[in-house]
Amino acid sequence: MELNYTAAQRALREEIRAWLAANLPAEPLQSFDCEAGFAQHRAWEAKLNEGRWGMVTWPKELGGRGCDLIEWLIFEEEYYRAGAPARVNQNGIFLLGPTLMEFGTAAQQERFLPKMATGEEVWAQGWSEPNAGSDMAAIRCRAERRGDVYVLNGQKTWSTRAVWADWLFGLFRSDPHSSRHHGLTFILLPLNSPGITVRPIAQLNGLPGFAEIFFDDVEVPVDNVLGGEGMGWHVAMSTAGFERGLMLRSPARFQETARRLVQLYLANREQADLDPAIGEAVMRAWLDAEAYTLNTYMTASRLLKGGKIGAESSTNKIFWSEQDLRMHETALSILGLRAELQPEAPDAGDVGHWLDGFLFAQAGPIYAGTNEIQRNIIAERLLGMPRA
Repeated sequence: MELNYTAAQRALREEIRAWLAANLPAEPLQSFDCEAGFAQHRAWEAKLNEGRWGMVTWPKELGGRGCDLIEWLIFEEEYYRAGAPARVNQNGIFLLGPTLMEFGTAAQQERFLPKMATGEEVWAQGWSEPNAGSDMAAIRCRAERRGDVYVLNGQKTWSTRAVWADWLFGLFRSDPHSSRHHGLTFILLPLNSPGITVRPIAQLNGLPGFAEIFFDDVEVPVDNVLGGEGMGWHVAMSTAGFERGLMLRSPARFQETARRLVQLYLANREQADLDPAIGEAVMRAWLDAEAYTLNTYMTASRLLKGGKIGAESSTNKIFWSEQDLRMHETALSILGLRAELQPEAPDAGDVGHWLDGFLFAQAGPIYAGTNEIQRNIIAERLLGMPRA
């Protein structure tokens, strides 16, 4: 497969490259899992929006550029190549944003999308509960309709970015007599609502990247329902498709990791080649990153012709999450004892980020639906195998 870009696509690439070169922060931002870093990343989202790069696929009237998926992939390639900051509002722009485009009313789109693009409102995701992780159909958080409001009670957990986020989107059980995926409603709510308690959860690196959220008679306007009462499962599956498929993890992310891995191997080749398996793993990382890129371009082309992302998004999710883990494991094998250095360690140099990446990669097979669940989906919906 050979990628041939049009003149307009090549011009867009040059425009992106020039803007990033002129506007990237002079110094790396702190982690967005600390309060100061969160504020820095929010300011970067506003800067991106000034250049209308906040989310290029959105309509121009909502702050985007009206780009198609191929153009979005080009943007992502240049973004990662430049070493630009990670996107603190990725739950909003990559997951909720496309869902609002599909299911939101005109009023909801006008209310939420522009502030999402600027970083003025950062979103957290409210899926998991103490007894409902990858099995979202087991959700028990209640939403009781009382006139023109819903009253929410229950608990969510493992909500990424919720410590300092402004809004939450999530699933709530609006029919108390329902079970499994029936009777669920997709609701948008501000995290400063009376009755909400947010408690930080530390990640492996000690930073509060997650939170558990408690709802105690929280009132939310009925207008904040997305897709209609009882339609939550249908809406959430669309969001999950974006998460497992194209939007949350673009192939450029893994191409850049593979490129840095090759550089690391070449810089430490004499030591690395003492184990022949390391060189083979580096080669496999590069090939897998390119294969995932080409597959994503193929999928994007199919979508542009009117196709849909279905259960095959589960294969994407398994591939990129396990690929990310393998690449970071290979990097740590190359570094040996130096792999234990944190980024802030005096002798870490430019290798401390590998440990950070390795720790985060552990979560890949878990978030967006565990890979065990994804394999069940593949078996049942793609291969037609019976349920165990």
